[in-house]
Amino acid sequence: MLQFIIRRTVGAVVTLFLIGAATFFLFVAAPSDYASLACGRDCSPARLEDIREALGLNLPVAQQFWDFMSGIVVGRDFPDGHCAAPCLGQSFYSGDMVWDTIMDRFPLTISLTIGAMVVFLTVGIGAGMLAAYRRGSAIDKIATGTSMVLSSFQIYFLGPIVLLIFVYSTGWVEDPKYVPFTDDPFGWLAGLWIPMVVMATIFTAQYTRMARASLVEQLAEEHVRTARAKGMPKQYVFFRYAWRGSLIPIVTVLGIDLSSLLGGGVVTELTFSLQGIGRLAVDGAVNKDLPLTMGVMLVGAFVILLLNILVDIVYAWIDPRVRLS
Repeated sequence: MLQFIIRRTVGAVVTLFLIGAATFFLFVAAPSDYASLACGRDCSPARLEDIREALGLNLPVAQQFWDFMSGIVVGRDFPDGHCAAPCLGQSFYSGDMVWDTIMDRFPLTISLTIGAMVVFLTVGIGAGMLAAYRRGSAIDKIATGTSMVLSSFQIYFLGPIVLLIFVYSTGWVEDPKYVPFTDDPFGWLAGLWIPMVVMATIFTAQYTRMARASLVEQLAEEHVRTARAKGMPKQYVFFRYAWRGSLIPIVTVLGIDLSSLLGGGVVTELTFSLQGIGRLAVDGAVNKDLPLTMGVMLVGAFVILLLNILVDIVYAWIDPRVRLS
């Protein structure tokens, strides 16, 4: 297992480097003068040259890339002061340190991601298990039919409808907002439960159908039929033999969906006017803010890779053939 984790970690580091390099050179290749954008309309040549020097844009492209990547490990000096590692540079647009800006927005995005994941895994897998256990019954038909309907919804469609019903028309809840979990756990949940549920809706429908199909397949396996033939209780056979085997495809798809979940955070944050990493990525792209965009890309990629490593560890624990391959 240790060798498996080391292999996955080394692969993640290489992937992060390639993502950083691709993002950097794509922005460098774009026909934009970042110094002019930062200087504004009434910009003198002397002021423009000072900004180029302050932003490091007068250096060779290779040197700029090396300064950015090395700053993540050892820190970096700027005219405004020293940026301690991990330093992701200084925003061209606001002048703030990118790492501080991201860390200020990150708790909201990770709250949405984890909250939505808990909802769709709990509700989706639970409904799928119940449908498989009562296959052919009214419960099975209701769960399957509901999942088919919910899978057709989109965040930008469902979000405004939920806001209209629960916030603007009835006033049952306030506008979604972020309250730090450490300050007020109840306020944190009350402020984010609507975007969490909306974000999880499509995934809940998907995991309901997937859990049901996987369990039905497992219940038809020979070892499960043998356990039933030996007179073991139905509930024992269901959870002891069928349930664990059905988790393998679910964990596999979860590893793929984590990136979609973080990507869906952009639409969710824009829909509910939340200031998270997704909104920050949009602002960085609109303002052509290279350090901010690269920082968001690297932090997002790091989180996705970390979650995928954790999913792979769980997968290897469920199926030993993975860690031995």
